[in-house]
Amino acid sequence: MLFSTLSAQNDKKQKEHPSWSKNISIYEVNLRQYTKEGTLKAFASHLPKLKKMNVGILWFMPINPIGELNRKGTLGSYYSVKDYTALNPEFGILADFKAVVKQAHKLGMYVIIDWVANHTSWDNVWMKSHPEFYTKDKEGKFVSPFDWSDVADLNYDNKELWNAMRDAMKFWLDECNIDGFRCDVAAMVPLEFWTWVTPQLEAKKKIFMLAEATEPELHEAFDMTYGWQLKDLFVGVGKNEKTAADFYNHFEKEKAEYPKDAYRMTFTSNHDENSWNGTDKERFGDARQMFAVLSNIVPGMPLVYSGQEADLDKRLLFFEKDPIEWKQSEMRNLYTQLFDLKKNNKALWNGESGGEFRKVVTNKESVFSFVREKSGKKIFALFNISGAPVEVQLKDEIAVGVYKDFISGKKSVVDKNYSAKLGAWGYKLLYK
Repeated sequence: MLFSTLSAQNDKKQKEHPSWSKNISIYEVNLRQYTKEGTLKAFASHLPKLKKMNVGILWFMPINPIGELNRKGTLGSYYSVKDYTALNPEFGILADFKAVVKQAHKLGMYVIIDWVANHTSWDNVWMKSHPEFYTKDKEGKFVSPFDWSDVADLNYDNKELWNAMRDAMKFWLDECNIDGFRCDVAAMVPLEFWTWVTPQLEAKKKIFMLAEATEPELHEAFDMTYGWQLKDLFVGVGKNEKTAADFYNHFEKEKAEYPKDAYRMTFTSNHDENSWNGTDKERFGDARQMFAVLSNIVPGMPLVYSGQEADLDKRLLFFEKDPIEWKQSEMRNLYTQLFDLKKNNKALWNGESGGEFRKVVTNKESVFSFVREKSGKKIFALFNISGAPVEVQLKDEIAVGVYKDFISGKKSVVDKNYSAKLGAWGYKLLYK
C-alpha cells in the first residue's frame, strides 16, 4: 500500500520549472544584518561579490513594513507584515528595490522575495479594511497561529482573501519584475490556494516558487521544498546520533517520496537555524566544511545564508540590529568553487536535469559514498562521517574512471582497487 501511494505521488502533475533554474544555487539575504546601514543601497555594493561567488538566486527575507502592535523586540520580526504592497522604510524606497532587482538581473542573477501568506501583523492594513479575512475564535476575536503572539491568522475559507493575496503578489511581479517567491509556512496555507494562484502569477513569465515545507504534494504548485530531513541528519551526526547508513536511507527515501523532477533545497543553515538553533560551528564543529560540500553535491539546490561565506560564528539576533562581521574566510572560495561546479557539471544539475544518486559500496561503515552521472559528466564523492581517520577501499566498480580532484585540481584515476585516506570528517570529491 505504501509503495502504491509513493508511486502515485511520483506520477502526480508537477509545476514546470523556469528553464534558468536547472543548474543554479540560492542565497538568502538578511538585509537588516547584511550591512551597518541595513539598506538596499548599502546591500547593492555587495552584488558583484555575490555574482563572483556564482550565486544564481537571491532570496530576500520579507521586505514589507513590520507591524508595531504586539511587536517582538525593538525592530520586530520580518514575518509580521503590516502592508503587503509596501516596502519596509528601514530598507529604503521602492525605487531602491527596483534598482537592486535590475542590477541583479544585469549580473545574471534572479530575485525572489519572502512571502508571508498565512498571517499578518495585528496592525496590517487589512485589519480595518477587511476584518473578514481573519480567523476568529468563538468570541469573535482575532487569533494567533500557535504562540506567535505578534501575528494574526488569516482565514482561507474566505475566497475574497485569495483574490487580495494574488493581487498583492502580482504587484511585486508587475512593479519590480521579481522572479518568484519563497513562501513562509507554505503547508499552513491550503494547497488549493497555491495551485490556483501559481498559474495566474505565471501569466507573463515562468517564476520560481520555493515552499518553506517538506510535503511532496506541494510540488504541484512549487518548484522547490525545504530539505529539512537532510539538515536533521547533519544535526544528528553532530550529536553522535546518526551515521553514514542514515544518509543512504535518506536519499533512497527521497527518490520514492518526491516527484522525479522535484527540487529539494539543501542547507546547513538559514535564518531560523542560525538565530534559534545555533551556528554551524556550534552544531557541527570540524564537520562543518564537509557538510557544506555534501549539501552542494547531493541531489537538490544548495542554499547559503548571509554570512556563511564569512564563516559566520554568531547567532544573529532576530528582532534587533546585529550586523554580520564580514571576515576573510576560506568558505567564500569553497562556495565559489562548489557553485561553479554545480553550474557547469550536468551531473550536479537540479531535478531530472541532473544525475541520479547511486550508492558506492566501500569497506568502511563510516563512509558515505556515491556517484552522480549525466550526459557524460560525472562526480564521485567519499565522505568520512566520523571523527577518526580512515583508509577506504572500493567494493564495486560504478565509480571507476578518470577524474579531476576538486581540491588539488590534479588528475585522479579510479580503478576497481582504488583506495583513499580520509581524515576525521574528511572528504574526497572527484569530477569529470
